[in-house]
Amino acid sequence: MSVRNHLFWIAAVASLALDQITKRWIVRTFELTNPPQTVPLWPGVFHFTYVTNTGAAFSLFSENGEWLKWLSLLVSLGLVALGVWVNLPNRWEQAGYGFILGGAFGNGIDRLLAGEVVDFLDFRLIQFPIFNFADVFINVGIACLLVAALRYPPKDNGSGP
Repeated sequence: MSVRNHLFWIAAVASLALDQITKRWIVRTFELTNPPQTVPLWPGVFHFTYVTNTGAAFSLFSENGEWLKWLSLLVSLGLVALGVWVNLPNRWEQAGYGFILGGAFGNGIDRLLAGEVVDFLDFRLIQFPIFNFADVFINVGIACLLVAALRYPPKDNGSGP
């Protein structure tokens, strides 16, 4: 049996593994405190700061985000089905959907097991909300899909006006 969409699976597994390994390291190394425990790697610019988030990106839906775990699971299952049954036409789409799967599943695992997501990447120079590698990979995946859309636009089938 041959595996289709090799890059999809490589991106999904690698991004999920990096996300989960770094989150487990943060949970074991830092204490969840108020104010949050932080370690400056580049003072005033980039810190590791351990916080949790019950909502989505930027803490959206924090008050009633129970449905987010089911959305993460549904998106992950849909992307797995895509990787199994659809021949993705180019490496940009394969990588893009794979990174999105790894990120969605990484945050989904946190939501299902703990009811909250571990965040720790803290860019203070631009006052950006604290995030994690799953969030990074979802955005990388979206960027890959944008590249695919620009590099491989849909062909005109001549049915236009």
